[in-house]
Amino acid sequence: MKHKVAILGFGGVGQGFFNIVKEKNNSIQTLHDQSIDIVSIADLSKGSLHNDNGLDFSKINSSLKTDGTLHHYSDEPGLVRGWDAKTTIENSNADVVVELTYTDVETGQPAIDHCKAAISRGKHVVMTNKGPVVKAYQDLEKLAKENGVQFLFEGTVMSGTPALRMPLQTLMGNDISQIRGILNGTTNHMLSQMSTDISYEDALTDAQSKGYAEADPTNDVEGYDVQGKVIILANVLLRGNLTREDVPCQGISDLTSKDIQEAAEEDKVWKLLGVIENHEGRVKGYVRPEKLEKTDPLAQITGPTNAITYNCDLSGEITLVGAGAGITETGFAVLIDILTIGRS
Repeated sequence: MKHKVAILGFGGVGQGFFNIVKEKNNSIQTLHDQSIDIVSIADLSKGSLHNDNGLDFSKINSSLKTDGTLHHYSDEPGLVRGWDAKTTIENSNADVVVELTYTDVETGQPAIDHCKAAISRGKHVVMTNKGPVVKAYQDLEKLAKENGVQFLFEGTVMSGTPALRMPLQTLMGNDISQIRGILNGTTNHMLSQMSTDISYEDALTDAQSKGYAEADPTNDVEGYDVQGKVIILANVLLRGNLTREDVPCQGISDLTSKDIQEAAEEDKVWKLLGVIENHEGRVKGYVRPEKLEKTDPLAQITGPTNAITYNCDLSGEITLVGAGAGITETGFAVLIDILTIGRS
């Protein structure tokens, strides 16, 4: 099966996905009988290209090496330049739209409109952006079913670690009563540092120097990133209908050195947890720092690593550990969603 793919947004994740396809397309064809043609790329700053027959990987790579844009892609028969995201969705012959544009976390836009336009035209949508899934999951999932396409977003929770696909596919038949997770690598790294007598301020500076935290770390340290992931897990895995207003959220910015020391004296460690509880179909969630016994599987997770525990009635507790971010890892999440489309 050949997938024709349009990429909206060609930043780090888009280029990470492009590099994976460039390197692995032949092996994917051999092992999975699937291949990927990138027919469209649309990016506000880097430029936009389309060719019904597929874009040339070597030309893309050469142009990116010149100045990080697509402006130096050499002419070829069938090449079209300058389409914006909307025009790409409408005019591209892609059957899969990979939506990687910037999203306002408060509104989910413009990605929600891009998803609706693509799905309404019978195109599958793959994305790694939490905004539309948090704000409009039920609407987009319903629209996808009505149009016979798939709406997939594995990369929104733990990047390439299958926090959604694993329970959906391999834990089928279980009733999941609780999900607990370390879902933000920045704060977990900071808490790991603080447990070694480093102050909150110095731990934040270290996280920023390593690229884990943004210049404005609010989304991470106040728990909002985890809150979005809690909503996705609750609504997708447990059929909840939670919004941000339903999920109390407390970050780590109020934790003091005294708090850290008291936990150590109790032989415990602080972790910022996202928790979802399911009581007879009533789904609730919250985000807050909690002191964990060192025997807890989540207590062992240090640095920027993520982990999630599913409490299942048949298989018991299962903990999944892996990277929660990264260009290659998130690009892989896009790849596995596309291969899933091919399998189904």
